[in-house]
Amino acid sequence: MTKSAVSCVVFLSLLGPLGSRHAWAVDLQAGRLKAQSACAVCHGLNGVSSMPNAPHLAGQPEAYLVEQLRNYRSGKRNHEVMSVIARPLSNADIEGLSAWYSSMRVNVETP
Repeated sequence: MTKSAVSCVVFLSLLGPLGSRHAWAVDLQAGRLKAQSACAVCHGLNGVSSMPNAPHLAGQPEAYLVEQLRNYRSGKRNHEVMSVIARPLSNADIEGLSAWYSSMRVNVETP
């Protein structure tokens, strides 16, 4: 292995989670702020819903959230409230929201 290849491997290993695609491309704080203004009423401030007909979003897979929000926005998936909420979302909004909720860790306790 060349010296430059070793340097590259060392550099990438030091990045840790920052090396992921979304850490560079998506602003998690923008997703957090959008979530507080657009999603918290139904899905809770921390992504855990207290409403029986609204799902928990915290810890959901990012790809799943992106797909569902895009489906609501396009009309492929229809819901009285979500279709209205998702319609004005930009791709950046959807990616930020999805990254924010998927970055949350959920602990499950069994009885």
